[in-house]
Amino acid sequence: MLLDAIWSHPWLIPWQHIGEDILKAWNQHPDALHACLAAKQTDFVAIPQTLLPSDEAYEAFIYRTHTVPTRNNAHDFFNGLCWLRFPQTKQQLNRLQAQAIHKEGVAAQRGALRDALTLFDENAALLCAPEVLWQALERQDWQAMFVTHREAWKDAHLTLFGHALLEKLLKPYKGITAHVLCVPVPVDVQAAGDAALDAWLSQRLHETEMQGKPFLPLPVLGVPAWWPPNEDMGFYADPQVFRPQKKQGY
Repeated sequence: MLLDAIWSHPWLIPWQHIGEDILKAWNQHPDALHACLAAKQTDFVAIPQTLLPSDEAYEAFIYRTHTVPTRNNAHDFFNGLCWLRFPQTKQQLNRLQAQAIHKEGVAAQRGALRDALTLFDENAALLCAPEVLWQALERQDWQAMFVTHREAWKDAHLTLFGHALLEKLLKPYKGITAHVLCVPVPVDVQAAGDAALDAWLSQRLHETEMQGKPFLPLPVLGVPAWWPPNEDMGFYADPQVFRPQKKQGY
């Protein structure tokens, strides 16, 4: 069972206005997360996991029924919140998954597109940041990103999208890594709020681009002001997490 104290985490503060009442209701009805979510949802609503047919793929069922099978756990709690906060993007991800299933069927291993879509859905983050931070991220130059240009984070905003990523961060540890979409979020879109960000993002998720897995890894607890241990610059000297940048020619 989740606790209300989760909203003290900096990365969850943007989710509090959506999730606080749902969490309180879930605490009162621990076997009915689907109902707690459905009370807030409209087009796609949560239902008990038991209603998912054993012979139908999860994504195909969601697309066909506009319902989301939901278990009573943290993973599905955050998935439900994501359907509320970013409905257009979740629908686009589901649409692409369902189309791929219709075209390719369901095999033991997902194809390139479904694999990329799942990775995004579970672990993605979106970054609005000055160019100097994007350059450092592309080089995986963690010293530049988190130490040299630390002040630039005051003009940056990292939005966590992946529900598995949010679940992992309930118990923070240094190695948690997000997959940042390679397309920078425009400043005006970020400033306009969740609905604008959702509309912008949903329009950028297409089959061709997603097959290439357009993501960059980012150890999220390195973000300044997100985790007290990173106030000590020695935090970034751990090569197991903040791996040295690759040298050209090697």
